[in-house]
Amino acid sequence: MARKPDDAQREAVALAYRQTDAAPRVVARGRGLVAEQIIARAQEHGVFVHESPELVALLMQVDIDEHIPPQLYLAVAELLAWLYRLEQEEPPPPFASPPAA
Repeated sequence: MARKPDDAQREAVALAYRQTDAAPRVVARGRGLVAEQIIARAQEHGVFVHESPELVALLMQVDIDEHIPPQLYLAVAELLAWLYRLEQEEPPPPFASPPAA
């Protein structure tokens, strides 16, 4: 995940998750050149880079090799589920229009 605030250097956080983990872990995080290297490595390996300034700001507070805090489980779970669907090339869910009045 990455963000580029208007008045600061670019930031990036890399997460890893294994089925044996209790929760995803922060495996890399950084600003400026380190962030650019994290993003470049992800792209080299075909890993999707999601830009979410709010989530990155929260994840930048988590130490390396630490699990994400429970408060972020839902946001990260939704992101992982979305990425899983992308990787499986599932079509997006159909848009449900509201019933006519």
